[in-house]
Amino acid sequence: MRNLFATLSDYDLGMLPTLCDVWGLPGHKLNDDDMIEKLCKAMIDPAKTNAVWDTLTQPMQGAIQMIASSDGYRVKSSIFTRFYGDIRKLGRAQIQKEQPHKSTEEIAETLYYRGLIAEGFDNVNGNMIPFVYIPTDLLPALPLHRTAYENLEDEDEFPDEDLPSLDAIPEPKHVTLASTAIVDDMTTLLAYLQVYTADIDDNSFTEESEQAILAHFLDKDPTRLSFILGIGVSASLITSQEGKAYPRRTEVRTWLNAARAEQIETLAQAWLGSRFYRDMWHVPGLNPDDSGWSYDAIGARNSVMGLFTELVPEKDWMSITTLINTIKEIEPDFQRPNGDYDSWYIRNDDGEFLNGFESWDAIEGALIEYYMIGPMHWLGLMNIGEDAVQLTAYGRAMLQIEEWPQYKEEEHPIEIRDDGMLIASRRVNRFDRFQLARFTDWRASGDPFVYALSADSIQRAGAQGIKPEHIQAFIKRQIG
Repeated sequence: MRNLFATLSDYDLGMLPTLCDVWGLPGHKLNDDDMIEKLCKAMIDPAKTNAVWDTLTQPMQGAIQMIASSDGYRVKSSIFTRFYGDIRKLGRAQIQKEQPHKSTEEIAETLYYRGLIAEGFDNVNGNMIPFVYIPTDLLPALPLHRTAYENLEDEDEFPDEDLPSLDAIPEPKHVTLASTAIVDDMTTLLAYLQVYTADIDDNSFTEESEQAILAHFLDKDPTRLSFILGIGVSASLITSQEGKAYPRRTEVRTWLNAARAEQIETLAQAWLGSRFYRDMWHVPGLNPDDSGWSYDAIGARNSVMGLFTELVPEKDWMSITTLINTIKEIEPDFQRPNGDYDSWYIRNDDGEFLNGFESWDAIEGALIEYYMIGPMHWLGLMNIGEDAVQLTAYGRAMLQIEEWPQYKEEEHPIEIRDDGMLIASRRVNRFDRFQLARFTDWRASGDPFVYALSADSIQRAGAQGIKPEHIQAFIKRQIG
């Protein structure tokens, strides 16, 4: 961060006499420039730093130690404030009246008005983030070795913080295993958009289109359908024009012909990089308002995935509650790099605004849980149980713990029955099922999918440019 001269030069000039009082200088005899110059010298004088250090309480010394042990000798202002209180920026008259350097209820404020800490901004991933820091030339002069623990037998031993345990837990009784059914439902959706019309309103399907599509899905959860639309757009499989959704022909053909493991990887990466799909808008109990604030869905997602990589056991089960509490302890600002908990407009289902850090569990905690039991489970990345999650091989690959699986899938042909029914199991090539769905009536969805040829379906196919000889050639290929 910054040195003493730069730090003192940015202070309100009304604060300089107070700092002179703290550091034993005759401030009333000096002009502003002289005060800054002499303070820079006094504050790195071992005798004076030791004297000021001795005026600190144990919690104050602990606050200094926290910054000194942090990366870059700085701590996000939002985090430091939660531990040690706010810092009011007072003018000369207020400082003379309240004497904040002598002692206030807020540790941070007392340290600030003694010149031991300062506040500034730094660029982190394109965002200007406020930090509390120790000036670079003051830091080496501070007697950091003289702590409240110096009389212990081992000076290097400090009490451990009571962080939640990240140990593995036993497998829960009721488990919902992850599956790759999202591949099959995405195939169904792409075929539906090719054959029929689906309307979109505010990045989701309209209620009428939603019900019509879900009738053919393996999983009929409307929230999951919105997710599939979101990652379909983000993977360049789906586009929209004038409020209607359409498949993108070239990209769709490539994805449909890929192996199932590759299809899952494409969808998972699309979710990680999706701006179209905003997870918080789909978390049960949260009702965000778009106005007046900015939400970085990609940044939030990737921050949490990075934490998962460090915290989640590779193959064992883990408590959802423990994981969320741990993230709250070590990286609470994962989606608010500037530590702003007041300007986001989010209501709960009762219409109450969720403001302040006290709403962290209701917003950030709920979002982290949603990542796990929603998108990560739907993508086949996590098995879920009661207050428990477990990474699958796909999940470990997405978190870059191991290589992406290369499962070999034995493809089955479409079965053509004497009664005219055409049967497609989940092992049928997805592009073949997509083509089949374009010229048939859809009779049943599941494993297997059931289709039938009819005069109406052949007429619909003709409207898509599919001629009877194309249908005949397709069927002949299936029966060999």
